Amino acid sequence: MGEGRDLAGAQQEHWQQTYGAHPGMYGDQPSEPAVHAAQAFRAAGAGDLLELGAGHGRDALFFARSGFTVLATDFSPVGLEQLRTRATAEGLAEKVTTAVHDVRDPLPLTDASVDAVFAHMLLCMALSTDEIHALVGEVRRVLRPGGVFVYTVRHTGDAHHGSGTGHGDDIWEHGGFAVHFFSRQLVDDLAAGWTLTEVHPFEEGNLPRRLWRVTQVLPR
Repeated sequence: MGEGRDLAGAQQEHWQQTYGAHPGMYGDQPSEPAVHAAQAFRAAGAGDLLELGAGHGRDALFFARSGFTVLATDFSPVGLEQLRTRATAEGLAEKVTTAVHDVRDPLPLTDASVDAVFAHMLLCMALSTDEIHALVGEVRRVLRPGGVFVYTVRHTGDAHHGSGTGHGDDIWEHGGFAVHFFSRQLVDDLAAGWTLTEVHPFEEGNLPRRLWRVTQVLPR
């Protein structure tokens, strides 16, 4: 646990420095998974969303522009400050709230309090398998019955899997960024007790990174 906490703390500092040095580093356009998620959330009648690992907010702002009310969390105060500044400039301050949060801790929400949860590349950060299971348990706790959870992760078919600096538990570090690469078994294990509606493979970036977009629904 101590080694894992040290790695996660180092990752937090690395992201803080990255967001500080490169404001708006992912651009203004929403990610493709966020566009898909908005459609799935709308079809489910969702109104209140939680985004985990929102960063500087390109997807949170997109959700707000699409009519959702969003709580955006991240462990980087720098990224969230950039998000709040943009939300105010776009007249979306009433639609977006932020909270600094480490996903290894319980979510700052009451039970059954949101309609949907979105997490792009958050579950595959420097988290142990046990921590990922605990986080998905927290997502289940805060979702209302019938709520939708859409997340994306890099998987074991990615070119970086098995190379770079290994930290155990399928966590590999490249260029200062540590990634927990998901096996299909882990995806299935995390969906136990849910309705798993989709595991969609896609690619992103120049490597390219190979990911899954996972959609699962909490039973009513």
